[in-house]
Amino acid sequence: MTRLVQVAVAANAAEAEELESILQAAGIEYELECAVETDPSTNEDAPQKVLVPESRMEDALEAIEAMSEPDDLVSDA
Repeated sequence: MTRLVQVAVAANAAEAEELESILQAAGIEYELECAVETDPSTNEDAPQKVLVPESRMEDALEAIEAMSEPDDLVSDA
């Protein structure tokens, strides 16, 4: 079994979908995993961990960086 590593955390479902499309376009397999414990009976939009095979970690990070808006990568703080 291939070891999965976390490359990002999506704040909500919309961000998770954006990251999914970036990874799909790059041909990188991924899995999403809830980043926090939630009550399954709620319809909460919980943060999601984005996991990829360890062997594709660099490719995934490069794809995410290349396809992300510069403002998404740098805080205004």
